[in-house]
Amino acid sequence: MSTPRTRPIRTLLADDEPLARRGLELRLAGEPDIHIVGQVGDGAATVRAVTEHAPDLLFLDVQMPGLDGFATLRAIPAQQMPLVVFVTAYDQYALHAFEANAVDYLLKPVDDSRLHQALFRVRETLDRREASAHRAKLLGLLGALSGRPALSLDEALRAEGARALHDPDAPLAIRDGARTLRLPPASIRWVDAAGDYLCIHTDHDTHVLRATLRQLEKRLEPTHFPRIHRSTMVNAARVVALRPHLNGEYFLTLDCGQELKLSRSYRDRLALFK
Repeated sequence: MSTPRTRPIRTLLADDEPLARRGLELRLAGEPDIHIVGQVGDGAATVRAVTEHAPDLLFLDVQMPGLDGFATLRAIPAQQMPLVVFVTAYDQYALHAFEANAVDYLLKPVDDSRLHQALFRVRETLDRREASAHRAKLLGLLGALSGRPALSLDEALRAEGARALHDPDAPLAIRDGARTLRLPPASIRWVDAAGDYLCIHTDHDTHVLRATLRQLEKRLEPTHFPRIHRSTMVNAARVVALRPHLNGEYFLTLDCGQELKLSRSYRDRLALFK
C-alpha cells in the first residue's frame, strides 16, 4: 500500500457492469487517499458526473452502451478532464496505444498488482502537476483513434482562402479522415483546449484539431464566441441559462444540456453580463 496523500484523490468509477464497479470499489477501499465520489454505468452519465463531482481520477471502461469510452472523453470539456485510467478488454495493439497516451490501463479482470501500479502512476502524475500534459495526450489519442490526423489550424484555414480569415460566418475547414469538412460556426456548441489540441464540439460530433485557442480566436467573431475560461470558448447563442457557483464564478447551461464553468476573470466577455 502506498503512502497516503495529504489531499484525497477524488475518484469516479465508470463501467456498465455493476459487479466490475463493485470489485474495483472493494480493491480501492484499501487505499486511504482514494475517495470515490461517484459510480456511473454509461457514457452520458459519466460526462454529467465529471461536471458535478470534478474528480481528479476517472476509471473508464472502454466498452459501454451509448457513448463508448472514446466518445465519452470527447464530450468532457478539457478543463474538467480528470486523469484517466482505462479499463479494457482490448487486444494488445490497443493496449500499447493506451500505455503511450493514458496514465495507465487495466485489463479485466482487474489484477491487484496492476491496480497498485496504476495508482502509483496516478499519484506520481499528480505530484508532478502534469495533469494538463495528460489532457493533451488524451486529446492526441482521441484524434488518432477517430481516424482524424492532427491538422494545424493554419493548414485547415488554408483550404478556405484568405477571404475566410476576415469573414466571421465563413465555415471552418476541418479534416475528417480523407475528407475536409466545412464547419459552419453556428453548428459549434463550444470549444475547449488542452496543450496544443482543441476539441470542437458541434451538434453532431466532436472534432480534435491541433491548434490553440489563441489561434482560433483570430478566426471566430469574439462577441459570438467569447472565451469563458482560459481553456474554453462558447457559442454565446447556445447559452440558455446560468447559475452562480463559488467566488464569483458561474455555470453556463447550453441548449444541449451541457454545463460549462464561467471563470470570474472572463465574465465581462459574455454579453449576459454587459
